[in-house]
Amino acid sequence: MNETDTEPVVIVGAGPVGLVTSLLLARFGVPTVVLEAAARRDPTGSKAICFQRDVLDILDRVGCAEKMIARGVTWTTGRTYYRDTELFAVTFPTTGRSTVPPWINISQADLERYLLDLAAENPLIDLRYGHPVIGLQQDETGVEVDVATATARVVVRGSHLVAADGSKSTIRQLLGIGFPGRSFSDQFLICDIRADLPFPNERRFYFDPEWNPGRQVLVHQCPDRTWRIDWQVPADYDLHAERASGALDARIRKITGDTPYEIVWVSAYRFHQRRAETFRRGQAFLAGDAAHLYAPFGARGLNSGVQDAENLAWKLAYVRRGWAPEELLASYDIERRAASGENLAVTTRTMEFLVPHTPDEHARRSAALKAALTDPDARTSIDSGKLAEPYWYLDSPLTTPSGPVGGFPRAPGAVRPPIPGVLCPDAPCVVDGHRTRLRRLLGTGLVALTGNDEHSEEISKRLQGLPVRSYALEAIDTTGVLRAALDAGPDTVHLLRPDGHLAAVLRDFDFEALARAVRRAVGHR
Repeated sequence: MNETDTEPVVIVGAGPVGLVTSLLLARFGVPTVVLEAAARRDPTGSKAICFQRDVLDILDRVGCAEKMIARGVTWTTGRTYYRDTELFAVTFPTTGRSTVPPWINISQADLERYLLDLAAENPLIDLRYGHPVIGLQQDETGVEVDVATATARVVVRGSHLVAADGSKSTIRQLLGIGFPGRSFSDQFLICDIRADLPFPNERRFYFDPEWNPGRQVLVHQCPDRTWRIDWQVPADYDLHAERASGALDARIRKITGDTPYEIVWVSAYRFHQRRAETFRRGQAFLAGDAAHLYAPFGARGLNSGVQDAENLAWKLAYVRRGWAPEELLASYDIERRAASGENLAVTTRTMEFLVPHTPDEHARRSAALKAALTDPDARTSIDSGKLAEPYWYLDSPLTTPSGPVGGFPRAPGAVRPPIPGVLCPDAPCVVDGHRTRLRRLLGTGLVALTGNDEHSEEISKRLQGLPVRSYALEAIDTTGVLRAALDAGPDTVHLLRPDGHLAAVLRDFDFEALARAVRRAVGHR
């Protein structure tokens, strides 16, 4: 398919993942039709609230990160308590020279509003509410979906389909893709309250507090004096009965004391750990909750869904524009299923610690928490949820390996080495006289970072016609911060994918080796 083709990509679901996919595709000039079953947007409730720095960079590329950062609550510290004693704190680096904080809290509803405003202004995005999909056909030339609106049956055709229609995905069911995994019997009560509380801007996790004995509570600050409180509650918990009896007020008062508060939103539900058997069938792809479900401790749900969107969008666009073979699309399932596997492993360990199922598991958890009160070494076994970070595509078919390396790190806050497969670091730079930062050079083309102007000019001349831009570090890295972060020398070449992951790192300039890495990065074997 060439770049003059106007056939759209069909996206099912107008939540954040679907909208981010459409906006990213629009950057490449690819039109989309976004089909949403609901008649209108539902803005109630905070839902997902924690957004990680690298995901904010993706949202910066679609145009809404600055508004999110300005409105959101920035935090750099996560504290974990056992009863009333702090066990440990994890502190993330401050923004330093970057404008992007390590974490912000802002409601999913705010993000959706920003994305919808951007979609409404974009002529390449056709957003249709009240369009539930009831059927799907596809062949090697594209897809057709059957839609039942309130007044008619319509057929929408596209080159590809992205299913971002949530955990109960209609598309996943129509494709016959299994969704194996497990569900946890304990419920979790989520309550947004508006109040003036004396908590600082940080994540607080409480094991067995006196106001929720034997279980957990998580507290986050959000914009507009709003506080998100998550309680683990028993399997037979009845929210309606607790509200009617006044017990919900008593529960909230354990945290607020006599401070006046207002309930903004409240919900109780169970957590699930599931992954689709495949993220691709033919020309159709699953993303976000349609592809995977995680327990929320560690903020992997929406953050990973946005990473799905970027991973898929640039690959669809490259195939559509004729820059890459159809084989590139196979890497979406390979890379994002590997990422989801890691997320499931991390969140499964967390949930097994948070929600033990046997007397022995309860005893081990209790012993670990008590030991952690006096033994710093014992605190390493306390699992309150390792916070999310981008997956390392070390074994991806798009990655040119550069020698043996360790696997994806499990230690919180582990430093990412600048090796192939890892998301590149960010640092300030100057391009064409304008101050910017490295990650703002990403998003559409591959980027080659060379040690000197001569090598950069050779790449630009010899790779004409390919979506590769070349920059010499000696020209753009006026502070030396970027070269240090990349461990770059005068003859190195770092090849970055549109999503910022390092596709190749060449220690010595070799144009033919770079050309092979470029071909590999876009799916040529």
